[in-house]
Amino acid sequence: MQRNVIWALKAMSVMAFGLGLHVLTGNAAAQQDSVAALVEKHRAEAIRKREHIHQNPELGNREFKTAELVAEHLTALGIEIQTGVAHTGVVGVLKGGRPGPVVAIRADMDALPVTEETVLPFKSTVRTTYLGKEVGVMHACGHDVHTAVQLGVASVLADMKADLPGTVKFIFQPAEEGPPPGEEGGADLMVREKVLEDPAPEAIFGLHALPSLEVGTVGFTIGPAMAAVDHFYIKVRGKQAHGARPEEGIDPIVMASEIVLALQTIRSRTLSPLEPSVVTVGIFRGGERFNIIPREVHLEGTVRTYNPDVRDRVEIRMKTILEGITGAYGGSFELNYDRGTPSVINNPELSREMAGYLAGAPGVDQVLELPPTMGGEDFAYFSNVIPGFFYRLGVTRPGQPSGGLHTPTMTADSESVTVGMRAMTHLVLEFLNARALQPNQ
Repeated sequence: MQRNVIWALKAMSVMAFGLGLHVLTGNAAAQQDSVAALVEKHRAEAIRKREHIHQNPELGNREFKTAELVAEHLTALGIEIQTGVAHTGVVGVLKGGRPGPVVAIRADMDALPVTEETVLPFKSTVRTTYLGKEVGVMHACGHDVHTAVQLGVASVLADMKADLPGTVKFIFQPAEEGPPPGEEGGADLMVREKVLEDPAPEAIFGLHALPSLEVGTVGFTIGPAMAAVDHFYIKVRGKQAHGARPEEGIDPIVMASEIVLALQTIRSRTLSPLEPSVVTVGIFRGGERFNIIPREVHLEGTVRTYNPDVRDRVEIRMKTILEGITGAYGGSFELNYDRGTPSVINNPELSREMAGYLAGAPGVDQVLELPPTMGGEDFAYFSNVIPGFFYRLGVTRPGQPSGGLHTPTMTADSESVTVGMRAMTHLVLEFLNARALQPNQ
C-alpha cells in the first residue's frame, strides 16, 4: 500500500527529513531564483527536442540519430563529450568553476517496438523490423522525456558553470529495454566500459516517467525500489502423434499446461507470502494443426524478485517442477534461465537526503513516497557500483487519459520536461553544494 506521504511545497520553507533540517538560506533562495530563470530560458528548446525525439524513436543499440542530437547539443554547450559508449551511448563531462565532488545523472534513449495510438501531434509513425517482424516504434516508456530533461539540465548547468562547485557527468544510455538478442548493451555494458571512472562520480541520479502521477508530482522509494528481472525459456518435448490416437504420443501441450499451473505454486506455496515475487508465463506456443499432437511446446516468461536467495529458490523450484511433470508423462524439457537486471536499491542515506531536497525543488507541487514496484530498470548496474537515487516523474496532464508504461496509449505531457529539469537541477546543485561545504564527509 502506498504510504500517504505528501509534502506541500512552499518557498522559504524548513523541511525535516531523514538526515535532519534543511534550511533554505538567502544564498540558496538566490540560487533557486537563478535556476528557475534558467529553466524558463531553456525549457522551450528542451520541449522541442523531446517532441522531435518522440516523433523519431529508435530501438536499443540503434539510437544513432538520437545520440547525434545529444552529442551536438552538449558540444554546443562547450561540454566535453565521448561518443560510441556501449555502441551508441554519449557521455558528457561539465567541470564547474569551483572545486567540488563529481556527480552523475543518467537518461536512457531507446524506444520500444510498439505502434503508437495516441493523439499527440508529434506521435510516431516510424516502423522498422524487430525479430524478423515489421513493427511500429514508440517511446512508450518515456525515455524521450528522460533524454530531453537531461539535455535541459545540461543547458541550465552550463550557464551556471562558473559557480558550479564540482563536476557533473551526463550519461545518455542506450538499450535500457535490453539489447537485441545476441548483442550486448545497456547500463551493464556502460559500466564494463568504465563509464563510472575518470572522473569517478560519488553518486548517480536518475528519473523515470510515471503516467499514474500528474505533472508537478514526483515520487521516490527508499531502499528496494524496482525488482530484479529474469527471463526463462522452456522447451517441453513429447512425441508427435495423430490427434485421434493420443495413446501413441506424449502430449507436450498437456505437459506444458500443467507446468504453467504448477509454476504459480512457486509464488503461492514455496515462497514466503512476505517476499515480493512474480512468476509469469508470457508465451505459450506449440502445434501446427488442429488434429496433430505436436512434438514440442515453447514456454517463455519472466521472474521478478528482490531477495537474491528468493531468486535462487525460484530457479531451483522451476527445474524441480519441470523434472516432475515431464518425467511423469515420459517427456523431457530444456530450461534456459537468464538472470537479467538486478534489483534497483536506492541508497537509504542518499535517498533520505535527496528526498528532502526534492521537497524544496521549485516547480514541484508535491512529493510522494511510493511503494516498491515489480518493474525492472537497468539503472541497477550503476547503483550497484556507487550510491544511487532513482525517482519517478509525474507526466500526465490533469484530465488527460494515459495508458500505462509500454502501452500504445502512454501519453506524457511535455510540461513534465520543465518539472523534470527543475527537480534534477535542484538535486544536483544541492548535492554538490552540501559536499563542497563539507569536503571531509
